[in-house]
Amino acid sequence: MSTVAQRLEEIRSQIHPFASNAGQNVTLVAVSKTKPDADLLEAYDAGQRDFGENRVQELAGKAERLPKDIRWHMIGHVQTNKIKDFLPFVHLVHGVDRVKVLDVMQKEAAKLGRQINLLLQVHIAEEATKFGFDPDELKTLASPKAWTGYPNLCPVGLMGMATFTDNAMQVRREFASLASLHKEVGPTLSEVAHSRGAEWGVLSMGMSGDWPLAIEEGSTMVRVGSAIFGHRNPPQG
Repeated sequence: MSTVAQRLEEIRSQIHPFASNAGQNVTLVAVSKTKPDADLLEAYDAGQRDFGENRVQELAGKAERLPKDIRWHMIGHVQTNKIKDFLPFVHLVHGVDRVKVLDVMQKEAAKLGRQINLLLQVHIAEEATKFGFDPDELKTLASPKAWTGYPNLCPVGLMGMATFTDNAMQVRREFASLASLHKEVGPTLSEVAHSRGAEWGVLSMGMSGDWPLAIEEGSTMVRVGSAIFGHRNPPQG
């Protein structure tokens, strides 16, 4: 049976040629939700630093126990009542999908005296169950003025999830639409990011089943879980 480190190396070796062909660096976020500390430490010892969690208590516990140079990514749908609990630990918040989340994040980030880097989630899939700003809503945020009320927040990129389907053409089309939006809003939002000492540029799309298509369409960040850690254990409690 292969180890976490072996599977991690295999995924990296699979990603490398796609990233090389696309001419870009791709960050691998290891989705470690529900996995024990020992598994994360094995990946850490193999050089992995970006880990994705979606349960606040689990993230807080792991952040307390595990090495302090780990970059914790809050993934999944953001619940406004949980924001205050994960902001102290997080490196990057994925899935900021509505203005209410921005409002609450600003309030809590100001209390902490922290700048929070975030990805704006765009709804690109056909499924109504997927979250995100629609393209027109996103464009209203693509101006420096829109961010004057959020001095502690910094947009560093976009993220989106494609429809769960075997239709590769559809998935590719959805990823391409997000890449196009990323280019469209980039000049303005990069200005916002630079004014806050950060860099705009993250395009997070692609998970275990579709990351090759995502990278081909311009993704700079992919999230992979079970291919590294095996199938997740059911959450406790």
